[in-house]
Amino acid sequence: MQTKEMRLRRIQHLAHEIMDEMNKGNESRQFETLHQTIDNLSRAIGDLADPFGHYSLDYIEKKVGNAHFLLFENEQKVKLYS
Repeated sequence: MQTKEMRLRRIQHLAHEIMDEMNKGNESRQFETLHQTIDNLSRAIGDLADPFGHYSLDYIEKKVGNAHFLLFENEQKVKLYS
């Protein structure tokens, strides 16, 4: 089982990859894909920003992983934790 810090580092890495890909701007993307990507990231941030500090790391991993999958169109979803 991965530690919380390792899981957060993996989420951070995926978020940076997403940011870099979105900022390349050399490939047009379908609006629906971008909409779903942003929706997943917004939900992850919304959960993480809970003012009481109650958030689900599993939920955040799922949403960031989904956003990464949508943007990069991977054949398999990213496995974030075991």
